[in-house]
Amino acid sequence: MSHKAANVVITGLGIVCAVGKNIPSFSDALHQGLSGIKPGNGTDAPPFMAAITDFSLKDALAYLKEESADLYASVLRIANRASFPTQVALVAALEAWASSEIHQGNVPAERLGLVVAGNNLTNQYRQSLQATYQKNPAYLSPRSALHLLDTDHVGILSHILGVEGEGFTVGGASASGNVGIINGSRLIELGAVDACFVVGALTDLTPIDIQSFLNVGAMAREASDQGIGESGQPFDMSHRGFIYGQGAGCILLESERSANKRHAEMLAKLSGYGLKLDANCYTDPSVNGEAHAMMTAIQSSGISPRQISYINAHGTASPLGDKTELAALRQVLGEFYSKPYVNSTKGLTGHCLTSAGVIEAIATTIQMNKGFVHPNIKLNNPIDAECRFVGSKAIQTEIKFALSNSFGFGGFNSCIVLESYH
Repeated sequence: MSHKAANVVITGLGIVCAVGKNIPSFSDALHQGLSGIKPGNGTDAPPFMAAITDFSLKDALAYLKEESADLYASVLRIANRASFPTQVALVAALEAWASSEIHQGNVPAERLGLVVAGNNLTNQYRQSLQATYQKNPAYLSPRSALHLLDTDHVGILSHILGVEGEGFTVGGASASGNVGIINGSRLIELGAVDACFVVGALTDLTPIDIQSFLNVGAMAREASDQGIGESGQPFDMSHRGFIYGQGAGCILLESERSANKRHAEMLAKLSGYGLKLDANCYTDPSVNGEAHAMMTAIQSSGISPRQISYINAHGTASPLGDKTELAALRQVLGEFYSKPYVNSTKGLTGHCLTSAGVIEAIATTIQMNKGFVHPNIKLNNPIDAECRFVGSKAIQTEIKFALSNSFGFGGFNSCIVLESYH
């Protein structure tokens, strides 16, 4: 069943990741093809990762102090002891909140929604409490009862952003970001809210998480013969599994009517989406499942495959995953398979897991508005010569319709279609 989401637009963006502490720096990194991938630091770290370094909540929100000392103090009071993922998500959400100017009060609090995309978000925080618990359980902070819940993101963000409409967390493994965008769009389509913050939350892996990904063969154990970057480059013959990336992103979705009413800048339109299961509890991807999600997204947007000019691929650098996604694209695009440009933002940011869909939707929106497609910086030997992969440099081009794919373990297949307003 197709569904059209033509009245939902994007009016705000915010991000914190390994290659950008905000939207301007992330945009520059995309255009330049800057990679945040480096060797892991420490015995408990993965072999390679794209980490957020030198993060400080106070420094990241210093601009708030200049605008409102009271707001700055309030945010620090509420979030200063929150977990690292929650703080990073808050910084991204406040950037979207400020850039959209929705904080001017022209959308009632009860008409604002919040969807936090991600699951198992507190694993590292839980592990950090072990030493205190083993020494004396009574020393645990009472606040840990809240911070141990994924919904702590919802509580803290809704408190600071003033959200009084509907809100919840959603999970879909590595497809969680798109699952969040789709659910946020549905809240608006159903008339439950006028605008909805969709936050892709940072996945903070524990040593057990890391070893599990290594054992199942999903995470890259070593660099290729050419170097570190190649091991994490999607769609290259040397791909050896994903490289973990840290990041959180926020998109403000809004009804077109609400955006017009408050004269907001509309950055892109969410013109369609598809979310399908494989009926498969394992890690292996499905060509038909991925193709079904993409076709549903295209049909719900009211366009044809020939109109797609750009694809932000899921592309994790998993040999089986990369091969399966290209086979699904070939099935969906048919004779137009070689027409759209294809890249994978994970080649720069690493695989940000549950926040990947939101971060890549942000990357797609930026490229639409700036008129370029970012490079696949280390794609030296593509696994498919017919696919129109972007090369080692950014290409200036107009993007009217774009696909952004996200797939997850357990048979999650998702795709969104973004449409340019230019």
